[in-house]
Amino acid sequence: MNEVSDETRFSKIVAAALREVRNGVHDGLFTAYGPEEKNWGMAHRILIPAFGPLSIRGMFDEMHDIATQLVMKWARHGSDYVIPVTDEFTRLTLDTIALCAMDYRFNSYYSDTLHPFIQAMGDFLKESGDRARRPAIAQMFYRQAQHKYDDDIELLRRTSDDVIQTRRKHPTDRKDLLNAMLNGVDPKTGEKLSDESVTDNMITFLIAGHETTSGLLSFAFYYLLKNPSAYQKAQQEVDEVIGKGPITVEHLSKIPYINAILRETLRLTPTAPAIGLQAHEDTIIGGKYRVFKGEPIIALLPKIHRDPLVYGEDSEHWRPERMLDAEFDRLQKEFPNCWKPFGNGARACIGRPFAWQEALLVMVMLLQNFNFTMDDPSYQLAFKQTLTIKPKGFYMRAHLRNQMSPTSLERALSSTSMSAPSSASKTTGRPSAAKRSSAKGKPLVIYYGSNTGTCEALAQRLAGDAPNHGFHAEIINTLDSAKDNLPSGKPILIVTASYEGQPADNAAHFVNWLEALKGSALEKVAYSVFGCGHHDWAQTFHRIPKLLDELFEKRGAKRIAPLGTANAAAGDIFTDFETWEDQVFWPAMVKQYGESDLPAGVAFEPNLDVEVSSPRSSTLRQDVREAHVIKTEILSTPGVPEKRHIEISLPSDMTYSAGDYLAILPLNPKENVQRAMRYFGLAWDSMLTIGAAGPTTLPTDLPIPAADVFGAYVELAQPASKRNILALVEATKDESTKAELTRLSEFAFSEEITAKRVSVLDLLERFPSVSLPLGPFLQMQPPMRVRQYSISSSPLWNPSHVTLTYSVLDQPAMSGQGRFVGVASSYLSQLSTGDRLHVSVRASHQAFHLPKDGENVPVICVAAGTGIAPFRAFIQERAAQMSVGRALAPALLFFGCHSNSTDDLYAAELARWEALGAVSVRRAYSHTPELTLGCKYVQDRLWADRKEAVELFDKGAKVFVCGSRGVGEGVGEMVRKMWMEKSEGLRGVGKGRSEKEAREWFEGIKNERFATDVFA
Repeated sequence: MNEVSDETRFSKIVAAALREVRNGVHDGLFTAYGPEEKNWGMAHRILIPAFGPLSIRGMFDEMHDIATQLVMKWARHGSDYVIPVTDEFTRLTLDTIALCAMDYRFNSYYSDTLHPFIQAMGDFLKESGDRARRPAIAQMFYRQAQHKYDDDIELLRRTSDDVIQTRRKHPTDRKDLLNAMLNGVDPKTGEKLSDESVTDNMITFLIAGHETTSGLLSFAFYYLLKNPSAYQKAQQEVDEVIGKGPITVEHLSKIPYINAILRETLRLTPTAPAIGLQAHEDTIIGGKYRVFKGEPIIALLPKIHRDPLVYGEDSEHWRPERMLDAEFDRLQKEFPNCWKPFGNGARACIGRPFAWQEALLVMVMLLQNFNFTMDDPSYQLAFKQTLTIKPKGFYMRAHLRNQMSPTSLERALSSTSMSAPSSASKTTGRPSAAKRSSAKGKPLVIYYGSNTGTCEALAQRLAGDAPNHGFHAEIINTLDSAKDNLPSGKPILIVTASYEGQPADNAAHFVNWLEALKGSALEKVAYSVFGCGHHDWAQTFHRIPKLLDELFEKRGAKRIAPLGTANAAAGDIFTDFETWEDQVFWPAMVKQYGESDLPAGVAFEPNLDVEVSSPRSSTLRQDVREAHVIKTEILSTPGVPEKRHIEISLPSDMTYSAGDYLAILPLNPKENVQRAMRYFGLAWDSMLTIGAAGPTTLPTDLPIPAADVFGAYVELAQPASKRNILALVEATKDESTKAELTRLSEFAFSEEITAKRVSVLDLLERFPSVSLPLGPFLQMQPPMRVRQYSISSSPLWNPSHVTLTYSVLDQPAMSGQGRFVGVASSYLSQLSTGDRLHVSVRASHQAFHLPKDGENVPVICVAAGTGIAPFRAFIQERAAQMSVGRALAPALLFFGCHSNSTDDLYAAELARWEALGAVSVRRAYSHTPELTLGCKYVQDRLWADRKEAVELFDKGAKVFVCGSRGVGEGVGEMVRKMWMEKSEGLRGVGKGRSEKEAREWFEGIKNERFATDVFA
């Protein structure tokens, strides 16, 4: 399959039933012979943007509208109603594509009889299939069928023509497929589609847009009902991610198991079960099969998708877990083109994003609101086939969940807007930050390559942010506009995507030009690149952004910031882009081009309006959930940094695995809150009402205690940025203060601000002549962020409780102003039994978990101090498994601390587990190394016991390291040294591997057999 997917050698062939469908839709996108037909290329180029992420997201509410009709029909009919599954889903998908694509309602759920168009379409498809199976000479004997066939085609085209004429008479600004076809201009030819071509493609979309998706949903529910454990996991995912509330488009990127269900369903039962291909020239495939030019090659997807070499010995079984993102990505990488339900290459399904969003939404809505049962539990899958395949004779029943009635369900579905309005549509009664931003600033040039509009939207977003960073976008244009015309002396940002490894239509000329450049043609250019892609196309993922990034550098250009990327499959390109913009791009721009050079006073243009009032109120953060403390314990003795243990009861439906993190939303230390209150002259009961002209993480438009704002919403201890300090310069009239602050923002910044962690609050207290209003101060502070701690317990010990092991950071401040207190560790240390806190479980890297094959894969753990936390969880889990008779491969724990009398953490527990055989502990005491074979640090003990470690590694052991950066680097160095020593033993003295070879080997085992969790 991988070989015949090569579009340089093979292409789609239109034959059999598909060729007969041309009688009704001619050279539409699905039935065109290929690029040799002009209309196909024009329609393809015009319609690609209409299926981009932004357009598909914009169709969510209309998809929800039709899905709601289905849900309410089943709810009102009750559990006695025997659902004809394929028929009901066909009505759903046809109504959805008609509404979203052309603002036309068939209203299939409001009548028992189907709209004449639908009946004609079904009959037309069936007869097309029948005609393909008849000998040509026999067709003359089917006169009645021929008349009906002709009448059906005439009705289809007449109805479509009526829709077109209605739109022409009553034009709208809807960004749907019909407007795209009527008004779109082909960027290559400059022409519009003819009315006949619009009609051809309208009918094509109605056929292809409902047939395959309705089959997918039907098969998915069959498999779910035949696999109760998968059904439970799917419904549990819906309950955890969405609960009983309204479904939003953002939820659809957070349901990986349901995503895997759809992939696995299309693997076993691809609704378009075959791909017809032809060779461009006479050739040999598979190294031995001769194929002649134009000879049909039929790829039978149900067979290809069951290849045991790819999918394992259980390839005949429906198992969604094999299609979860990590495993799916591995399959795509190791076996390219092994999963092809949407076709191949340029002729692949253009409506895939539409179908996927629709299928996910419907699955979620149905699982959220119903429990399903098969009408006949003994039913075995049978097939009916037209152009596609669907289950035959499959019926089920729907039972409302959660004591809902049809009336209450209808109210719930209609009471809340399903998709959040865009930020652009929100009004606050104040001028927006963007409108107030001056056009002054350092020039910036932005180019984009975009077929679907997503990259263009990102480019516009960055241009809108530029004034807030002291820049303004002089140019925002396509990449092709920059061919032979790249400006020098100004920073250039490129936002572009790959489309199956090829550049966007408005970037192709630029890419060709760039590839043809020689020498150092771009030596005066400074650039950054951000790329979008979809990881389902694993072989060409981010190919064009990476190519541009490399070619610019190769031709002498200076890279401003590292390449940024986003994965559309993850569901939220915009968050990925904003993260890169805020954390990578703008800091790099400031580093290279300096801080804002806007006129004095611009830095204080108030984006936050703050009113002080006295009513009492409170708010809660929603990104984490409430848990409570069971017990706390001090693990160390005085004289060493304090180490603590805390046990926390999780919310009832929150789960975790050994090796995961617990994210804590802390509060600032009370001392820092009181300092801020004093500086701004606020009484203890002062209330703040914050109004924001732009996006903010602060609570807005309601009174909230000032102490809560300072304590819970901002990072008061965050070191000041250069921009912060320059803003303070503008806020004082004292010349000596100006001079000192200017010095701190320049040469002394790294040494006296960053290294000593001097905050804005520290500077305000140090320089009393600075008069900074409260609004700008809050604007300077980053939002309070969660802190992640490795969980030090196993769910086999207690699935609803976790423990944390942490050090309390409390030491004299390097700034010389009081003490530096760790925000999260100080917060945790002040909690007592029964106290409430806000937490969430975060999965660790997939490599940082115990091996699945614990019986055969040994484990080597290396930790210092509280880095023991995840390994306590690992060993606790191993001990629980061994206590019930499971035999496990050996485990070594290398642990470093000060001494056996001060902070040898969990010594008694480890001794019990060691006696059980769950682990062998090797210690290193830095204060009393004479007690640990002279080993002062944990890497020293690893070297001392290297014989056992190497033996386990040779048996396939996984190595885990947790601790400070110094521990990580020290252990890495020791592992490389051990590898070099072993190679010398095998090859002879003086013939061992070099340090360079050792580093290359070490890089190769990272995140596979050597996993680290290093903290600052």
